[in-house]
Amino acid sequence: MTRSEMYRRLRAHSGAWDMIVVGGGATGAGVAIDAASRGYDVLLLEQNDFGKGTSSRSTKLVHGGVRYLEQGNLSLVMEALKERGLLLQNAPHLVRNLGFVVPNYDWWEAPFYGVGLKLYNLLAGKYGFGTSRILSREETLERLPTIKTEGLKGGVIYFDGQFDDSRLLINLVATACEQGATLLNYAEVTELTKDGDGFVDGVRFRDNETGAELEARAKVVINATGPFADKLRRAADPAVEPMIAPSQGIHLVFDGSFLAADNAIMVPHTSDGRVMFAIPWHGHTVVGTTDTPIAQATLEPVALEQEVDFILQTASLYLARKPERADVLSVFAGIRPLVRSGESGNTAALSRDHTIRIENSGMITICGGKWTTYRHMAEDCVNQAATLARLAEKPCVTGHLNIHGFHPASEKFGHLWIYGSDAPLVQELEQSGAAWAEPLDAALPYTGAEVVWAVRHELALTLEDVLARRTRALFLNAQAALRMAPRVAALMAQELERDAEWQARQLAAFADVAKGYSLE
Repeated sequence: MTRSEMYRRLRAHSGAWDMIVVGGGATGAGVAIDAASRGYDVLLLEQNDFGKGTSSRSTKLVHGGVRYLEQGNLSLVMEALKERGLLLQNAPHLVRNLGFVVPNYDWWEAPFYGVGLKLYNLLAGKYGFGTSRILSREETLERLPTIKTEGLKGGVIYFDGQFDDSRLLINLVATACEQGATLLNYAEVTELTKDGDGFVDGVRFRDNETGAELEARAKVVINATGPFADKLRRAADPAVEPMIAPSQGIHLVFDGSFLAADNAIMVPHTSDGRVMFAIPWHGHTVVGTTDTPIAQATLEPVALEQEVDFILQTASLYLARKPERADVLSVFAGIRPLVRSGESGNTAALSRDHTIRIENSGMITICGGKWTTYRHMAEDCVNQAATLARLAEKPCVTGHLNIHGFHPASEKFGHLWIYGSDAPLVQELEQSGAAWAEPLDAALPYTGAEVVWAVRHELALTLEDVLARRTRALFLNAQAALRMAPRVAALMAQELERDAEWQARQLAAFADVAKGYSLE
């Protein structure tokens, strides 16, 4: 998967595309896979890097959503649980089964939460991940050795999925490419074009790498830009009412010793009414999340002080070693593209169901939903897009389509497990030169070979692409990522044939972004 191949496909294409997808997150990539695998010709355009926004900033869970049981949204839970099962089936190299323990400090909690989690298992049907059960105090401490012991009565365990979000997204992009789609990052849509009747029939876009201005036509244009959906909707029709109610969630990342377990903690009710998770992830502990309504979505959201304080305070109620600001290795913020519902300012209460809207302009907008249900969202969207564009009806095949990198036992590749079937090829790069085999920083396992692989095969164009989304260095340890940056920039410059000035610009830009991931 190379940029030159993508442009070769673009230049070779004549006439209108069946579909143009704007937005390169989970939803857009899912739509591209679904449409291309049905045989439609698809062009996807992303203004920045794939997953730059929401899709790299999740809680790292593939789950049904325990909290939606309380809201009574059983249909969403059932849909998400089925999709969770399909993701484990189709991408076993990136989705894993994880035990979640709900610690109980009051006598009534075990039977109360136990009943709810039994229902959660029941709704999963044949896609279940494991049977929930009540744990004794001793069993709870065995599974969570670093939990606060004072007042602990026991716990309840249930099983859900965990994944690496941006790595899965890159594999979705590769899958769409293999199915015949053309996908471009750093291709910013600057204008929507219209036919004689005033309906959207294409886009003008700028290649932000070269500055080239390009144009493409389509039988239908799909707006999958997440938190930025209203901006594209207004470009098509300035009179539209906003439909996005953006909400910010943040996560704090600590050393793995804060959890020291292969199980996660789930706190079903925090002081703000949300669920909090403490999760083992890539040898670290991720704790989150918040739900803070914000006025406007930005491409690089930054954690608010009150959000950081809230997570530190909540985590200290459950962890024996109380985390402090100095312990935070990285903090990342993401924006949920929730769909508005009346005038309520409580975004935590808004539905996580997806919405598909056929605009008066003829464009289709898809938003809302959640990472876990991306495939179902895409199927629904492509069904409607094909009907609107009067394309030949073709069945969806993604329910049993292996995602690029599919490997049922990728853990045997050590720290390269996230590459799945590509791991042996990355290993070959590591073995081809000593400079590519050594870790780039003692705090993290990433090597020079992974940088080279990202540039050659995963459309990485910037220092941030590699350090934030092809590897997860910035999300795991911001200071380590900064230490790695000069070496990574030098490797990328060699691969991309860039000069010292390019390296200096990349280092400055990355340092600016990394400020938002550090509390120092």
